Amino acid sequence: MNKNDLVAAVADQAGLSKADATKAVDAIFDVPSGILSAALKKGDEVRLVGFGNFVVTKRAASEGRNPRTGEKIQIPASKQPKFKAGKGLKDSVN
Repeated sequence: MNKNDLVAAVADQAGLSKADATKAVDAIFDVPSGILSAALKKGDEVRLVGFGNFVVTKRAASEGRNPRTGEKIQIPASKQPKFKAGKGLKDSVN
């Protein structure tokens, strides 16, 4: 399912026009100005009961190797968005 499919499904399920559904989907998922991105950027956790949690985790700096040359390189610390599926989502898939 791509974004257009999601918009069409939201429009159909919620009884909205495709234009309104597009606005709703963009308001949530648009990067970097969407609600989800903004909340994660602030360090907030987004919990959707029954669906899952979106969180930001910190990845420590580490040392890696360039696979071509074998040269050691420094990998800087970073923040990574992660999603953990909730029980309801897991149960519906299985």
